[in-house]
Order: sequence, then C-alpha cells, then structure tokens
Amino acid sequence: MGAGAVATSGETSGYAHLIDPNRKWYKNRRLVALNAWILLLLITSSTNGYDGSMMNGLQSIDHWRLYFGDPKGGKLGLFNAIQNIGSLAAYPFAPYVSDGVGRKASIFFGATIMCIATVLQAAAQSFGMFIGARFLIGFGLTFAASAAPLLVTELAYPTQRATLTSTYNSLWYSGAIIAAWTTFGSFKIQNTWSWRLPSAIQGLPAVIQVCLIWFAPESPRWLVSKGRNEQALKTLAYYHADGNDQDPLVQYEYNEIKAAIDLDRAVAEKVGWKTLVATPGNRRRMRIIIAIAFFSQWSGNGLVSYYLNEVFKTIGITNGTHQLLINAILQMWNLAWALTASSLVEKIGRRILFISSTIGMIAFFTMQTICSAMYAKNGNNAAAYAVIAAIFLFFASYDLAYTPLIVTYTVEILPYQIRAKGFVVFNFAISLSLIFNQYVNPIALKKLGWKYYIVYIAWLTFELVFVYFFVIETKNRTLEETAVIFDGPENVDALAGVATNAVDEKGSDVSIHDEKEKV
Repeated sequence: MGAGAVATSGETSGYAHLIDPNRKWYKNRRLVALNAWILLLLITSSTNGYDGSMMNGLQSIDHWRLYFGDPKGGKLGLFNAIQNIGSLAAYPFAPYVSDGVGRKASIFFGATIMCIATVLQAAAQSFGMFIGARFLIGFGLTFAASAAPLLVTELAYPTQRATLTSTYNSLWYSGAIIAAWTTFGSFKIQNTWSWRLPSAIQGLPAVIQVCLIWFAPESPRWLVSKGRNEQALKTLAYYHADGNDQDPLVQYEYNEIKAAIDLDRAVAEKVGWKTLVATPGNRRRMRIIIAIAFFSQWSGNGLVSYYLNEVFKTIGITNGTHQLLINAILQMWNLAWALTASSLVEKIGRRILFISSTIGMIAFFTMQTICSAMYAKNGNNAAAYAVIAAIFLFFASYDLAYTPLIVTYTVEILPYQIRAKGFVVFNFAISLSLIFNQYVNPIALKKLGWKYYIVYIAWLTFELVFVYFFVIETKNRTLEETAVIFDGPENVDALAGVATNAVDEKGSDVSIHDEKEKV
C-alpha cells in the first residue's frame, strides 16, 4: 500500500485508508465515552491555569494584600514562584511513577496531594502556611501533569490525537477564566473569604479526578510496555473499533505500538536516562523541547500572566475592579483563540503555526512597548487604551502555537521509552523559566517600567530564527511515526511497514491469537 512513502510525506498517515471519513465520532457511543474520559484528563491543565490567574487576581484584593503584608518585589515573586519550586522537587520522581505504576496511578497520587494542599491554602493563617500549601500544590501537580497529557495522546483515536492533546494545554485558560471571575466576584467580600474562597475552589479539578480516575482506561502503550498485550489490544478494540480486536485499524495500531516499544526498549536497556542525549535524533529532540519550553514563558506573556496589575500601573489603570474585569475578559479571549488553534493543528501544521505565532508576538509586543512609552512620556490616554488592545492581540498570536502546541509537539516527538522522562525535562525547563520570570519580572518592571519590554522584543526575534530553522513539520502521522521522524525517514518507513504488513498479511491474525494465548 506504500505506507512508508505516504508516512514520510507527512501529508497523510499509513492508517488513513483504514478510517471511515463518513463516520462521525459523536455518533459512536464508545468514542464518546473515550472522549469523556479524556476530558477528565484534560482538566489537569485547568489547575495550573487557575493558579496563575488566581495569583494575578489576589494581588488586586485588598484583604489578601493586607493579610500578607502587602508583598512586593522579591516577596511577591516568592508567592508566585513557590509553586514551581514545588514542581522542581517532584520532577526527579514523576517519570518513575508514571512509567512504573501507570499513568492513572500517577494522576491519582498527584491529585490527592493537590486536594490536601488546597485545603491548607484556603485555611492559611500565616505567610509560611500559605507558601507551604502552594509548594505542595506544585509538588502534586507535577505528578498529575506529567502523566495526564501522556495518557491523552496514548489513548486518543488516531485522527483526534493532535487536536485533543493540543486542547490539553489550551484548557489552561479554562482554569484561568474560573479563577479570574471567582476573584472578580469575591473582590467585594469584606473579609478574608475574599481570597480564601478562590484558594479553595482551586482544588475542584483534583477532587473530580480523585473520584473518577480509576474508572478510566489505562494507556495501551504503557500496558504493552509491561507485557500486558492482551489488555492493551482489548482497550484499543473497545474504544477504537466497537470491541472488534481484528479490526484493521486496531491491528495497525497494536502492531505499530509493539514494534516501536520493542525497538525503544532495546535502546533504553543499554543507556537508560542517557538515551535523552545519546543519539543525534534525541539530541535534536531535546534541543527543540527545551527551547519551546523556555519560549512558552519568556515571550513576554509572563508579564501579563502573573503581573498584569503591575503592567496596568505603568499605564495608569489602578482601579482593582477594572484590573480584575480586564483580566477575566482576557482569559475568555485566550481560550477562544487557543481552542481554535487546537482544531487547526492537523490542517495547517505545527511549523506554520509556530512561525506565524512568533511573528505576531513580535509585532504586537512592539506595539505594546511603543504605546507604553508614549503613555509614560505624555500621559496619553489613547496610548494606554492601545496597550490594552496590544495585549489582547499579542495573546491571540501567542495562542496560535505556544498554548496548544508545546505539549503536543513535545510528547509526539518522543519515543515511548523516553516519553515520560523527556516530558519531565520539558516541564523542568518551564519551571526554571517561570521561577526566573516570577522573581525577575516584578523587580525589573519596578525599576525599568516599559523599557523592560525591549528585552523581550530582542528575545522574540531570536525565537523566530530558532523555530524557522529547527521546528520540523509532523502533521498527519501516527504517534509512533512522529516519534521516530527525528531518527531518519527510513525508520518511519520501517515502522509503518510493520503495521501495514500486519494488516495486509492474513497470517497476522494467527500471530495475534498465538500471542494472546501466551499472555
């Protein structure tokens, strides 16, 4: 069928002929059930988004500022950075939990810690208690967030994988919206519940996951890696083919997963963690993964995500109600753009979205800088309003790629055996960049004002050069085909050939049943 050549082209995958284009997923009750379970996983991202927006909102609430001594500079940076410090503490352990006991167990463990931490945060009686609770939130979130997107991409129906995985990070804004409107609503409460209520609501996604996660399906890739091949085949068959384990698509997926994991296992057994940098292909992967992790936080978005009220002060918007309202509307705007981009990743492609996103950010961040400078020099109200418009347009550009694609691109270019470890490296890089941002941004904004924006314009220009030369297109491939693309086209051909032969050869049925008997 020429699967290898087709896969290499990047225009369509070797499984394309096995998909019925006229069959809609929402008319298949098992695909509906699968996507409902995936939704349970997607809300992990909401917790992270909620935190950033909540901390933005709390800074505009008088009772929170007074209760904790009106934190500024480094102290304010610690309030924001401590969650990421908690994440850093968990990173060495997260991939072993996810790979060792399963994606679901890792999510359950992390969600349980977050439930406990949010109770402590809402009940905080001191600076130390609030900081400690936020540390635990970051610690628990790492276990859940390290496993959830992996489970999404490893469970999803092939034609929906990229969109659903991209939706994962896009739903960061769903948490941000809830937090923004919660803090806006609690702003008028004239006691400490004005900040305790938003702090308590942060634990809601974790509570839902603790209650339901054990009923969700486990990753077929993880099951195959543990020798539970029959269970993996049944999971694929149940959700992807109405229970028919001889369905050609299921056979294609199953045999491709087996071939890829067997190949990865042979390599991983020799070098372990060193696999991340042991081959030219893996070094290319890590260079891109680490770069887009830093780009996702060092593109100027961190100024608005955590210090929007400080940005407002540079243009004369000091009313807390106005700050909270603009923040709430901004999060809704972001979610709409991010979800739109998520639906386009397979149609437009990753590379075009990354390049377009970066060009747009350069243009609108430059606009924000110029208008901020105009306001600082002559107090022009029109310039202040233009800054608000520039912020909205900047985030529309950011949301084209750096919201939906950073997780998708990371997990899909990593082979199974190093996927969990490589994803932890990605999250580790994000935490490092966030900690730097959260300490440096408030200090730099206070001292330099709008002039600090010029640093980000220069950095955004560097980002554009990088993505142009190093981001490779991966659209319309299976997860396994995408993972080996950095190792050369011959590996993509070979992998697709294994899966295609398993479908084409009548003898494949016998081999499958023989293997089931062994299991």
